[in-house]
Amino acid sequence: MANTAWAFATAGVAAQTLFDSIASEAQRRIGTFNPQGMANTVWAFATAGVAAQTLFEAIASEAQRRIGTFNSQDMANTAWAFATAGVAAQTLFDSIASEAQRRIGTFNPQGMANTVWAFATAGVTAQALFEAIASEAQRRIGTFNSQDMANTAWAFA
Repeated sequence: MANTAWAFATAGVAAQTLFDSIASEAQRRIGTFNPQGMANTVWAFATAGVAAQTLFEAIASEAQRRIGTFNSQDMANTAWAFATAGVAAQTLFDSIASEAQRRIGTFNPQGMANTVWAFATAGVTAQALFEAIASEAQRRIGTFNSQDMANTAWAFA
C-alpha cells in the first residue's frame, strides 16, 4: 500500500478514489506497517495533496509509540509530511524531537534541513532539537547543498 501511494504521488497522479481506498485499508493495518511504510504513506498523501485526517491521526499514534524504531530519514520524512499536510500532531512532533536530538549525528544534511523546516512550518517549538541541529549543521556545513542551507536558515529565521 505504501509503495502504491508513493508511486502515484511520485508520478504526480492524485487518484482520489485510490488514495481513499489506501487510507481506509492502511488505517486498519497500521500496526503491520514498518517505520518506512508509515513515513512513505504520509509522504505520499502530503505530496499528492490528498487530505486524510484520520489516516494521519492513526499514523501519528502508531509512529509516536514506535519512534525509537524509526531511522533518521523516516523521522524527517514523517515530520515533513505532517507539516506539509497541515496536520497538527504535537505528541508525534515531541517524540520526533526527543529521538532526533539523541540521534542527530545520523541525519544527513537534507534530513536535518527537512526536520527543522517541518517543525518551523508546523509551529512546533523544540529548542533542544534546534540547538542540536544548529551544532551539527555548523560542524558539517560544507556538506549542505544550497537547498539544505536555505531551508535550514529559513527554519531558524
